Amino acid sequence: MSRIAVVTSSPPMSEGGHIVIARALVQALRESGHEADIVLTPQNRFGRQASAYLATWFTDVGHTEGRPIDQVISLRYPSYAVRHERHVCWLNHTMREYYDQWEPFARQLSARGRLKEGVRRKLMHAADRYLLTRNVDTLFVQSRTIQKRLEMWPELRSTVLHPPAPQRAYRCDGYGDYIFWVSRLTPLKRADLLIEALATPEGAGLNAVIAGEGEDRPRLESLIKCHSLEDRVIMTGRLDDDTVLTHLARCRAVCFAPVQEDYGFVTVEAFASHKAVVTCIDSGGPAELVVDGANGFVCAPDARSLAVALRCLSEDASLAEQLGAAAFASGQKLNWPDTVRALTS
Repeated sequence: MSRIAVVTSSPPMSEGGHIVIARALVQALRESGHEADIVLTPQNRFGRQASAYLATWFTDVGHTEGRPIDQVISLRYPSYAVRHERHVCWLNHTMREYYDQWEPFARQLSARGRLKEGVRRKLMHAADRYLLTRNVDTLFVQSRTIQKRLEMWPELRSTVLHPPAPQRAYRCDGYGDYIFWVSRLTPLKRADLLIEALATPEGAGLNAVIAGEGEDRPRLESLIKCHSLEDRVIMTGRLDDDTVLTHLARCRAVCFAPVQEDYGFVTVEAFASHKAVVTCIDSGGPAELVVDGANGFVCAPDARSLAVALRCLSEDASLAEQLGAAAFASGQKLNWPDTVRALTS
């Protein structure tokens, strides 16, 4: 079997979904008989991305402890800048501020800032185009959403390979009386849409638990107070893995409605817990996995539409169980042995 380096980057003191996927991939590789470990490449702060790309380019992933590394599997930018004779990239995202989030990002800048960041954006596009077409032997992307962002480069060929749920002790303890939301609390994750949904007439009486931390928490807490939802919406802060699994096991359904999410493993974790997922048509990765009316609901991105879908599940436990069973079957189609074979073949 091969010695494989799973290469990714991560901001200091940060625990994002890309790290969860990297650890799950390493575990799956080891279970398949490979020797594998994570290599974290430098991730410099905003404005110093060129330094991160250069540092990654010069990172030695050819040998360790006097023995060769047989293969590299890179994930998040700029990890695909590492050089190796057998380099597979399983891309979870490029720098979104310079891709699909450029317009909202640029609107916040001064004229001088837009000019400066526009130059950086062109340079990063040029670097990514070169690296993903010339530095990588095989390119997989973790969703069609990611694939679509790269359509500007016709010569770039990629294959969609959705990640399975991380290897955890998922279970179903029934279908409780609340909707569960778990994610980092940032505007792009759109937890405010769930809160607004519960404030509509269609959402009256529905309960929710929102788990996670992030810069958007104060605004979300103010929104809950503004709508007098303190008795129906609980914000737990960050939870450990066991507590997250308990909520997934006990909730009625999971709501996850971000904006153009790269992938969002929350969806497949809900599926593994026999829970339907409610998402939106513009949610990216989750909307690729949720089939409307079959294993969850895919709604218009507005509070009333979301509330109607949540009420359907909240008022009908048998429907929640039926869609949850279908969700579990959908999740079972994604598995780590097949994923490892694709990435190492």
